[in-house]
Amino acid sequence: MEKIGIIDLGSNTARLVIVDMFADGHFMVVDELKESVRLGQDMDRDGFLKPQRIAETIKTLKMFKRLCDTSGVDRIIAVGTAAVRRAKNQRSFLDEVQVSCNITLRVLSEEEEAFLVYRGVINSMDIPKGLILEIGGGSTKIIYYNRRNVLGYATLPFGAVTLTDLFANDASPEQAALHIEEFFTEQLKKLPWLADVDPETQMIGVGGSFRNLFKISKLVKKYPMDTVHNYKLATEDFTGIYDMLKMLDVDKRKKIKGLSPARADIMPAAMAIVKSFVEYMKIESFTISSSGLREGLMVNTALPITLEKPISDVLNYSLDRLVRYHGCDPKHVENVLLLSVQLFKQLRVLHKFPRPYLKVLKIAASLHDCGMKTQYYGHARHSCYTILNSTIYGATHREIVLAAFVAGCHNHEDVPMVDWLKYKGIVTDEDLDAVKKLGVLLRIAESLDRSHSGVVTGLNCDVLGDSVIMKTILSGDATLEIADAEKASVEFKRAFKKNLEIL
Repeated sequence: MEKIGIIDLGSNTARLVIVDMFADGHFMVVDELKESVRLGQDMDRDGFLKPQRIAETIKTLKMFKRLCDTSGVDRIIAVGTAAVRRAKNQRSFLDEVQVSCNITLRVLSEEEEAFLVYRGVINSMDIPKGLILEIGGGSTKIIYYNRRNVLGYATLPFGAVTLTDLFANDASPEQAALHIEEFFTEQLKKLPWLADVDPETQMIGVGGSFRNLFKISKLVKKYPMDTVHNYKLATEDFTGIYDMLKMLDVDKRKKIKGLSPARADIMPAAMAIVKSFVEYMKIESFTISSSGLREGLMVNTALPITLEKPISDVLNYSLDRLVRYHGCDPKHVENVLLLSVQLFKQLRVLHKFPRPYLKVLKIAASLHDCGMKTQYYGHARHSCYTILNSTIYGATHREIVLAAFVAGCHNHEDVPMVDWLKYKGIVTDEDLDAVKKLGVLLRIAESLDRSHSGVVTGLNCDVLGDSVIMKTILSGDATLEIADAEKASVEFKRAFKKNLEIL
């Protein structure tokens, strides 16, 4: 295993993530540090990085280097984006970073930056047609892809910091926001390829401003999940937040819960960019991604093949990573998943669930034992909590909630209604019935690999009158497995109104 530090020096924020890189192509973030350095502030006057901002950045990078050293980081990958790229004093700044911090900072070209953002998104989201809007401090990136191919991209030399500076002398925050909207719309008109974007394309928001937007929206809507990745927001709901923000002065914005005080002055400019974009492209809703440039660097480092083509199955890659991270038995997970899928397909005549529920069952089967690392007793409950608080690439928030409760009730446990009702805005009454039935199927599948030996290699299920005859395909003695699975007969009868016989 290799431990690496990734430093992303933006125009507004400097970020460090420390990542464990595993030999099998997986990675896991183990620490993070960020500071608002405002490196790009006031650059538009003469194109030079200002001494005060350089000093603040050097101070921050020294802190990053010290944390890397004490954390046992093997190597550091450090990149600079818009502010450093455009700076007339770029060379002297890079030399100072090298001498003062012993960090070699690589300046990304516009194309490199855009494609790293794209790789962060495409390798973590199951959205076939996407229009990425990434708002930085000194630039805004727009990337259009369809079926895992980039069809168009642009880097506009205006971000939340530069636009805030540009319109700082306007009479009021509301007037400044309106002027930024108008200004940015004019920039969008210079991109003729936006007219060719497929109408079914989904907008994806990337960057710190979108993450702050999630935190505000979560509080406004009393949203029960803390997971930013794959959060969907209606444009109407976004507009309500934006209209509130742009009316307030900086001191009042700093008091808004969910909004970082360090971002309070530039947030209206960032939201004005979003407002301009959604109106220009006629977007009714968008999805927020927590993966961007840094995640693009991570996945490219862990899996160099992603430099040429994206991960083909984002969900399975993510689940495999979590299985390994939580110390689950991969072979047992594989066997339980196989048997769960067979049960779902062969008993479809009973449950009549559409195919999306199979995805929920796959997530639950893959992570049903992840709570073991907390404690064996009550591990199903711990698995439920762990899944609810995991970022699972390729899964919607609803799918994560359903999978968590399926895993939580797979071990003779019932669905805890007090906990279930917390998610009533995400799930439905029909989902509750599905969770209970899928939980029984997972319970049986796990029992049929009770010894973790894979002795039950397959199943043939027949529905005959008031009974289900489950014939096991064996490679050895399965007395333990069948006896354990038969203990689920009462739960099976309650869920499916059929007697269960296992042969």
